[in-house]
This record gives sequence, structure tokens and C-alpha cells, in this order.
Amino acid sequence: MNKKKSIKAALAFFSTVIIALSLSACSSSESKAADYNDGTYSGRSSNYDEDESGNGAGYGEVTIKLENNRITECSFVMYNLDGTVKDETYGSELSRENRLKAQKAVQAGSKYASAVIGKSNADDVDTISGATISCKEFKEAVNDALKKAEKA
Repeated sequence: MNKKKSIKAALAFFSTVIIALSLSACSSSESKAADYNDGTYSGRSSNYDEDESGNGAGYGEVTIKLENNRITECSFVMYNLDGTVKDETYGSELSRENRLKAQKAVQAGSKYASAVIGKSNADDVDTISGATISCKEFKEAVNDALKKAEKA
């Protein structure tokens, strides 16, 4: 019986040590929040190729306004690879199902822009189901703008 108690005590001790090390590793690896210059900045995503259904080719551009390390204004515009804006006619030549997906992505763009207000990075914006490519474009464009705003 003494041996069982010793094994249990050793396991409890090692479990505690592992948890403590895990928590300290998380806190020590957190990076310091970026410090931004106030002002208005623009950013652009990479060009994205279409998905397996032929949807999503293009890129996104944002304009953000920063005050006290927070985004206070944001606009997001999505473009086709030829530079034309993705608007309410985007996807009109596609099947009904793909046209609805295309329009959902366009509508998600304004939701992403609203969702980032008050935040200091785009990673805090949740992806809308069915609008993954536009979210990637949005986050990449915001990160590009924030990089331009970083204090040296």
C-alpha cells in the first residue's frame, strides 16, 4: 500500500510540474502588443486563385484609421484579378448556388470591416462560414496596413 501511495504522490507532483511549465511557457511566449502610429493606412492582400468551384479569385484592400493602438474605422473592398470591384453583380454569370456563395462573400466583407473596429489586430475577427477566402483577404490586408503603422 505504501508503494501505491508513493506512485500516486509522484504522479500528482509531476502532473503539477507539467501544468506549471505549460502555463509559464504560454505567458512567456506571448508577444508584446504592437505599438502603432495614429493615422490612416491602407493595405492589400495577395492575389487569391479561385477555389475548386471557380469562386473567389481576386484580392482585397482595406483602409483603416488607428487611434491609441485601436482600429477606429475600416473599409474593405474586394476586387477581381482584373481590378474590377466585386459588388452586387459579382457572380451573376454563375449557377444560382455559386452566385449565392459569391454574394455571401461580398456581404461578409462589410461585416469583417465592422468586426475589426475597436480591435488592434485582424486575428480577433471570426471567419463567416462560406466566406473563408474573403476573410483571408481581409486579414492579410489589415495586417499589411498595420505593418505600415508600426512604430519603429
